[in-house]
Amino acid sequence: MNNRRSFMKKSAALGLGAFGINSLFNELHAADFQNAERFWDPGSETNDDYWATIQEAYTASKSDVIILNNGGVSPSPLVVQEALEKYNRQAAQGPSYYMWRIMDKGREPLRQRLAAMGGCDPEEIAINRNATEALNTVIFGLPLQKGDEVIGMKYDYPNMMNAWRQRQLRDGIVYKQLSFDFPIENDAQIVKAYEDAITPQTKIIHVTHVVNWVGQIMPVKKISQMAHKKGIEVIVDGAHSFGLIDFKISDLECDYFGTSLHKFLSAPVGSGMMWVKKDKIAKIWPLVCNHEPTSADIRKFETLGTRSFCIEQAIGEAINFQEGIGTKRKQERIHYLKKYWAEKAQQIPGVKIHTSLKPEYSCAIAGVSVDGLKPGELDSKFFNDFKIHTTPVSYEGVHCVRVTPHVYTKISDLDKLVGALEKISKKA
Repeated sequence: MNNRRSFMKKSAALGLGAFGINSLFNELHAADFQNAERFWDPGSETNDDYWATIQEAYTASKSDVIILNNGGVSPSPLVVQEALEKYNRQAAQGPSYYMWRIMDKGREPLRQRLAAMGGCDPEEIAINRNATEALNTVIFGLPLQKGDEVIGMKYDYPNMMNAWRQRQLRDGIVYKQLSFDFPIENDAQIVKAYEDAITPQTKIIHVTHVVNWVGQIMPVKKISQMAHKKGIEVIVDGAHSFGLIDFKISDLECDYFGTSLHKFLSAPVGSGMMWVKKDKIAKIWPLVCNHEPTSADIRKFETLGTRSFCIEQAIGEAINFQEGIGTKRKQERIHYLKKYWAEKAQQIPGVKIHTSLKPEYSCAIAGVSVDGLKPGELDSKFFNDFKIHTTPVSYEGVHCVRVTPHVYTKISDLDKLVGALEKISKKA
């Protein structure tokens, strides 16, 4: 009986506990993070003793494989893994009770915390499963008519390009795509390209905040300001920026924003978020049916049916972990890691870096190639010969291997990457 009472008490705490003093982050990591602060030197670029504590909090830092495809999906720190496991155990005792009557009460506090992190109104935040779901909701929900124009680019994410193509087939909208020769270290050049493509029929500009192919950071705010002067709305794909770059959604001055939380926030796989400017909510049709589809309530976008409330609630511990570091500090560290290996790599004969190394134009992602090797061949050599996991890119004139470190990535791992490039380039 005592064990039963203890289990019930613990279960109740789990339902709402991510943002309380009994959070798993406080239990597992808070003291270590606090102790690590004594190693922090604001004047140092490396602070390796501090980051060693952060690395230790990720089980992935001990993997036999060096994971450098964090732009695809990032591993979760131990605290998020533990939270998800405990929520799953709780739900397994009776999903219809623990999920719908206990965990479901945690959505509103989670909405509040995501909004605080995003610098926006909680009534503008919907919690879903990934950036594709978030942005497809907007793309298919907009009341566009035949002949209305949408401007995107060839380097947007494939699922978003396909969504616009589907609207073009279904509704007769005009979908126009720009092409860029990245890297570009000139915001005005990018903004002008979008502006020059505008016609009286243009209704939407779709912008990818951080281009997944090569890591280019797009001047979203400047594009939004230009577009709004012409009465055009802006949709932003923030899959690779939220949880990595130190910004607030309101800073972007856009109208719609979608992101995946399982990338740089390191939340569980299958977690995402959508932001819709409050005065735009009512006109967007939900992607999945709702009893009040024209409502101005952001929650109309969350009627997804039965899904994993466990994943949803474990997002809270990812936020705790993020705030334990600080987004600005995290951004600077990951950019340092990218710059560390890329500056060394570009000195190797036959090796080319396809991404700007300036922090205003890129952060985590960089593309690399070796003369004489196709991206798939280089990717295979990384893994087969050195147990380094990356991802090859061969698309629209971009031919490279994408390398993306995270806060758990060790300098020694990046030294191994550079060493691998030296050996591979000599044999190519």
